[in-house]
Amino acid sequence: MTGFPRYAIYFAAGADSALTRFGAKLLGYDAYTGDEVPFPPEALHVAPDWRDVSADPRKYGFHATLKAPMALTPGSTEAELMAACATFAETARPIPAIRPIVDTISGFIAVIPAEPVDALQQLAADCAREFDSFRAALTAEDRARRKPDKLTERQRDYLDRWGYPYVMEEFRFHMTLTGRLDAERRGPILEMLRTRFASLRLDTLAIDRLALFRQNETKARFRIIGEWALAR
Repeated sequence: MTGFPRYAIYFAAGADSALTRFGAKLLGYDAYTGDEVPFPPEALHVAPDWRDVSADPRKYGFHATLKAPMALTPGSTEAELMAACATFAETARPIPAIRPIVDTISGFIAVIPAEPVDALQQLAADCAREFDSFRAALTAEDRARRKPDKLTERQRDYLDRWGYPYVMEEFRFHMTLTGRLDAERRGPILEMLRTRFASLRLDTLAIDRLALFRQNETKARFRIIGEWALAR
């Protein structure tokens, strides 16, 4: 299995943002501080097992993937990766903005864009390319965990080329709030999450920063160790 620590380049909305607080409460974990956060009563009311419902995304913190978790290639250092993040952020580019909604994606519930945004697809593709030199090659065990037999041919090709199947045309921006749910459980939980999200009155979300997350060992949660605003 790939070694540790592992690093990921994600979008996170900022330590003081209402969206970050929304996600941290629902996941029970704040990736900025590393603190446990009490679940909201509404979540526990609709799903008394909310700790289990939110277990999968809690490990990663509330985020959207731009460069999937990776161990560093031999010879690369954390300091070099942080410097590369800073250089990437300093390059002026169109800042994507989405109309965020809460909906189901592949069986789990997440904050997603209401419509595709070309600039967001481009940002994710740029991240996949620009940081790939830091990525250690997948081990056979890592590849098997992605269940390549269940992927499309293009997704398998991307897994082998980029270490992650959901890049380029396959990329779908999402900020995950639950694990995969059976269809009969999804409805009440989705309704609750939509109601909570509506209270934020967040009509537009700028994808305007990068955050570097680190996971120190296999059972550890990811924690933010650096953040950079994107130049316009």
